[in-house]
Amino acid sequence: MLDVDEVVFDAVEEIPPGRVSTYGAIGRLVGIGPRRVARALSQGGGAVPWHRVVRADGTAAEPVRARQLELLAAEGVPVRGGKVDLAAVGWPDRPPPARRPDVRGPGVPPGGDAGDQHDRPPGRCGRTQSRGGLTAS
Repeated sequence: MLDVDEVVFDAVEEIPPGRVSTYGAIGRLVGIGPRRVARALSQGGGAVPWHRVVRADGTAAEPVRARQLELLAAEGVPVRGGKVDLAAVGWPDRPPPARRPDVRGPGVPPGGDAGDQHDRPPGRCGRTQSRGGLTAS
């Protein structure tokens, strides 16, 4: 068994009973693709709660569909039309929206005069010019 499999198993073990994740969400947590997550679980995930991982659309993989839905139902996971209601039981919870960067510039307090940022020398805005346009430096 590869080390990456163990990392997948560790992540899947974190999914609480009654909650469900997707192959993609687990992959993002551990830094691999969803197909690699599926392969790890299909080849050696019997000792972890593999049934708590479904496809992105909430469906179970065909070879294990009946057993997976049975195990999820026993945990109280809502299933409608053969799909898990990921909005209700998805894990991990969706992260809060990314905060917009503070564009006031250094030294300008919240609510401060936005005109102050134009008094800075060029090139101090934290961006550099590239062939494709502005990019973060």
